Amino acid sequence: MSNTPHDTARPWRGIMVATTTPLRADLSVDYDAYAEHVRRLIDAGCDGVVPNGSLGEYQTLTAEERARIVTTAVEAAGDGARVMPGVAAYGSAESRRWTEQAAEAGAGSVLLLPPNAYRADHATVRAHYAEVAAAGLPVVAYNNPFDTKVDLVPALLAQLHGEGSIVAVKEFSGDVRRAYEIAELAPGLDLLAGADDVLLELALAGAVGWIAGYPNALPEASVALYRAALAQDLDTALPLYKALHPLLRWDSRTEFVQAIKLSMDIAGLPGGPTRPPRGPLPPETEAAVRAATEKALAEGLG
Repeated sequence: MSNTPHDTARPWRGIMVATTTPLRADLSVDYDAYAEHVRRLIDAGCDGVVPNGSLGEYQTLTAEERARIVTTAVEAAGDGARVMPGVAAYGSAESRRWTEQAAEAGAGSVLLLPPNAYRADHATVRAHYAEVAAAGLPVVAYNNPFDTKVDLVPALLAQLHGEGSIVAVKEFSGDVRRAYEIAELAPGLDLLAGADDVLLELALAGAVGWIAGYPNALPEASVALYRAALAQDLDTALPLYKALHPLLRWDSRTEFVQAIKLSMDIAGLPGGPTRPPRGPLPPETEAAVRAATEKALAEGLG
């Protein structure tokens, strides 16, 4: 295992990789490959993993698969504090059950979307997070207004934090200006970069973590970028960020799961297929991802 220091008191901090789920040709989950992938990420210097997020195709997993992925991640990481399972679900009660399962497995925190079955108002969002937080694990809010149609604006995040429902936020809105407003309204709330292609901007604005996609394919280069960005070492971070950005921006696009899995395949890591309704990339998209990945690998950015 890596000797990377990890903040065990606040295990949601650092570079936490939203892991892909390796599938065999018959689309069954390859748990051995997943365990090996988690170990490789930790060995490369990543602080932990986020199983069962959008990148892990949680929506297509059975309850048994979803639970086993969490226990596999905890065992492979060697320290449950390094694991932050995604606990999104249509109902608050189900999200709480997944949080209780994560706690039983030994996970250190959970990642929770707002209610995503409909466009919830602020009172509903607050009740949802309070219900899940009552399970006892630290909750990281996930703000993804594009997919959920619910925007966790800074004032709402400050309310959620003040009520003790969340400890941090994965910010995926892409609006880096929010970082400063969040810090003003909720200075104790940890800001985590939630989109790969705004990592540097959010690190400079005070982010203390990165819930990341592309480290699945390029772990060592991603760790180097994150460490330099967090240290505000622009001489190191900026050239690396520019070199990786043609890939990092795929994390914010609809085809992000297929793109990252394709990059993993090219890098010799367990990418593999996706489950329907996600299908293979169109030829022109595949060519673009392949070219950017091969260029990064040729430049030593593995």
